[in-house]
Parts: sequence; structure tokens; C-alpha cells
Amino acid sequence: MSDCLFCKIIAGDIPSNKVYEDDLCYAFNDIAPQAPVHFLVIPKAHIASVAGVNEENSAVVAHIFEVIAKLTKEKGIESYRVVSNIGEQAGQSVPHLHFHVLAGRDMTWPPG
Repeated sequence: MSDCLFCKIIAGDIPSNKVYEDDLCYAFNDIAPQAPVHFLVIPKAHIASVAGVNEENSAVVAHIFEVIAKLTKEKGIESYRVVSNIGEQAGQSVPHLHFHVLAGRDMTWPPG
């Protein structure tokens, strides 16, 4: 999707602080972290939100959770929160499926 912020990040059109990348997903640090560790993991294929997950694309979501487990283990993080907002009223600011991974002193959600 050409006007999607996260699709532009994946394409390299918008810079990001990459944490991880493979054929299916991309992870990067949040530009406005709400916890000492705060990164996002997104599918490379455009899926608008959790509401758009179906039989054809659900394997990428399972893969994302495997990546989250791998990254947190590599960072020595044992306690963390994974959050995905669905829809504007729930706080989803970018209409591309993404999972916030937060760890550290303050893991409350929503922030503030």
C-alpha cells in the first residue's frame, strides 16, 4: 500500500532504527518509546489490523510471535508486554498490523 507509513518504512523510503528483519516481518524501535524497551514488529505484507488476519495470512502472525520471543530472549528480557490496537478508537494510529513490545519500568498500556 503506497500511502502506508509502515509500508514506506519497510521499503526504506522512511528511515527507522531496525531491530530485526526477515522475509516476512520487520522490527524497529518506536520513535516515541513508552517504556525503556519499546519496539514494533510488523508484517511486510500489508494487513490493516488484527481484524484483517485470516486463513491466508495468519501464518505471518505466528511467525511474528516467534520473532518476538527470539528478540526478547536475545535482549535478556523475561517480562514484557505485547500490544496491538485495532481501530482508531482503540488507539491504532497506523492502519498496518503492528505489535508493540514493551519492557522495563513502565509497561502500562495505554501509556500516560
